[in-house]
Amino acid sequence: MRTIHATEYVTPLREGGSLPAIVAGDDDGTYVLKFRGAGQGVRALIAELVSGEIARILGLPVPEIVFAQLDPRMAKTEPDPEIQDLLRRSEGLNLALDYLPGSITFDPLVPKPIEDKHRLASSILWFDALVGNVDRTAKNTNLLVWHRDVWLIDHGATLIFHHTWDDYLERARAPYRQRNDHVLLPWATEDVDEELAAKLTPETIDAVLALIPDEWLGDEPRFADVAAHRNAYREFLLRRLETPRSWARG
Repeated sequence: MRTIHATEYVTPLREGGSLPAIVAGDDDGTYVLKFRGAGQGVRALIAELVSGEIARILGLPVPEIVFAQLDPRMAKTEPDPEIQDLLRRSEGLNLALDYLPGSITFDPLVPKPIEDKHRLASSILWFDALVGNVDRTAKNTNLLVWHRDVWLIDHGATLIFHHTWDDYLERARAPYRQRNDHVLLPWATEDVDEELAAKLTPETIDAVLALIPDEWLGDEPRFADVAAHRNAYREFLLRRLETPRSWARG
């Protein structure tokens, strides 16, 4: 995965608990940056990274995810005290997604980009059930339409088990309680369970989890070290993928 350096804070995006912002990178690209110093800290970044890359393995459209180094001196150019504090708290390695200029939020009342794409809708619903996404609702679709295609964004509210690790392996078999509120449920008509699960081998899961920076792990007292902390994510995901996957069918 690439690493960029944020060179300019362009504008805040007030949506979402992570207080993301559009920033410029040293590669001349523009990104939506998720800050490690925001509300949920690095756990939201881990969820964004792991879920986003799992979605990519499944063939779902996700903007490129990059690591973003942030120099806290950038705060000196910002007049807003809240933004100044956020930038200072976020020194070091953060996460960013490629900015899709001109994109618009998916509107379920105007379903043209998805209405004939039942396999895509079914795959997104399956993916959200896997990672426990609580945010893909009509109120907060976390879907963008860009060049007439649907793109998945903002996965910081997935993998919510990692906010409380008690009984996490038991919870790995839990049903997807947000299914009935999922914005794409009306168009999810195909059974994609076996096809998608087959793509998530232990090796592919290991490759995704290896992307998590060591500095984002190791803060959970129940795990002896960073390796054990990383392995707990592996255990959860592999347990969730075990058959029968009742969560995949409602």
